[in-house]
Amino acid sequence: MRVLGIEGTAWAASAAVFEYDPDDPAPLDANPPVIETDAYQPESGGIHPREAAEHMGEAIPAVIESVLDATDGPVDAVAFSRGPGLGPCLRIVGTAARALAGTLDVPLVGVNHMVAHLEIGRYGAGFDSPVCLNASGANAHLLGYHDGRYRVLGETMDTGVGNAIDKFTRHVGWSHPGGPKVEDAAKEGEYVDLPYVVKGMDFSFSGLMSAAKDAYDAGTPVEDVCFALQETIFAMLTEVSERALSLTGADELVLGGGVGQNARLREMLATMCADRGAQFYAPDPRYLRDNAGMIAVLGAKMLAAGETLAIDESAVDPNFRPDEVAVTWRAGEASVSFAPEETAERQGAEAVVTVGSDRVIKRRLPKAYRHPALDARLRRERTVAEARLTSDARRAGVPTPVVRDVDVAEATLTFDTVGKRDLAAALTPERARTVGEHLARLHRAGIVHGDPTVRNVRVGDRVSLVDFGLGYHSGHVEDHAMDCHVFGGSVRGTVAEADADATLSAFEAGYAAVGDDDVLGRLREIEGRGRYA
Repeated sequence: MRVLGIEGTAWAASAAVFEYDPDDPAPLDANPPVIETDAYQPESGGIHPREAAEHMGEAIPAVIESVLDATDGPVDAVAFSRGPGLGPCLRIVGTAARALAGTLDVPLVGVNHMVAHLEIGRYGAGFDSPVCLNASGANAHLLGYHDGRYRVLGETMDTGVGNAIDKFTRHVGWSHPGGPKVEDAAKEGEYVDLPYVVKGMDFSFSGLMSAAKDAYDAGTPVEDVCFALQETIFAMLTEVSERALSLTGADELVLGGGVGQNARLREMLATMCADRGAQFYAPDPRYLRDNAGMIAVLGAKMLAAGETLAIDESAVDPNFRPDEVAVTWRAGEASVSFAPEETAERQGAEAVVTVGSDRVIKRRLPKAYRHPALDARLRRERTVAEARLTSDARRAGVPTPVVRDVDVAEATLTFDTVGKRDLAAALTPERARTVGEHLARLHRAGIVHGDPTVRNVRVGDRVSLVDFGLGYHSGHVEDHAMDCHVFGGSVRGTVAEADADATLSAFEAGYAAVGDDDVLGRLREIEGRGRYA
């Protein structure tokens, strides 16, 4: 089959033709799509929606004509990006796709732009069940295929990674796009401390960007700020990617999105995966930036699965989240998540844990992907925080292991052994309710766990919370609600949807019985705050 793809979510007017045999799919390198792109370049500042739409209206017909002239044979379907993106741009692309499908009398396929970013990486890698990191201008997600959809394992809680970088470059007077300019300036820079904000597998850039602007305004050389921006932002993305690998048990990682063109980000991810024995794949940069090749590739897979759209159901959606897409073309495939094994030595996201009959030794090993100064700071801070908060939580009436020894210099902790297995291997609504009660007690004592996933709860004679390394003291309702959000995300990423609903209902009932109702109200607000919610 031959599929014409049309892309135009924001800045790139692009068309592509892709030939696909579902019975004998050729590797992407041996069968690349033919792509034609005309990118919008603003004269100053960031992307202006009206100007971008005007560019799209002029460029889309030309790139379609060009790519059709460059290929031979009839088109079997027209695929287009339905969202997420800028509404005016999406509507122009949608109108062109409908008109072309009608003229050619072929089916119409509506593609989620973010799912296309990760699917072309999966196609190129040939991986079975990877975690996927999408790092693009307006987005940053961690996704994994589970129970018929791509589940969001973690995401930005404020702005996309590319947009965050662009905000800094606009502040210093550089033109769009800012990412390549930061990458170039960073080559001459030295490290300076900036805020590092990871909440489970979610993350935030707003405080980091404000600090970067303040540092520049205070006279820190722009090269140093750019270097620190890259080291901090990309270390955050690499860490949450490793946390997702650890949570799900996966050993494959795929990169997608325009920011994935950055050499330092690719280097960090490759180093992290190599160190933990995982496979890593980053597509060629032409497939990472917005392009119609990825739309055509996913469109062909969807067409083969019978996923077509009627004209009256083909409206675009600027807020089209990737976890809203029913991934029928992967029906029957393995989930990204599988039951964990209990072994004497376990590699987590940031530490190696050795479990004995009565003692557990946790060693935070240096992370080669992180800048040495940043790595030393995080290992020290998290070791101290974990020792202190584990003990504080016990005093607040929450079951935790007893801390027997702390070696800050070696970033090593020794605890009493608790539980027989992780909650991930023994999750029930009753146990989830107990976790809700435990978190509520923590929060009443002004303690935030920071990473309460199903892997950081131990089950035995009782349900115990472990791994307080991302924790801190706070009485703020927002911080407490984020704890609940992190637990919910870990459940939805690893449990069947029907079971997840019952499990999380029990968790919230447990929390409500002990904690503050305002926290669950704020949780609903946070759930609606995710990018393109």
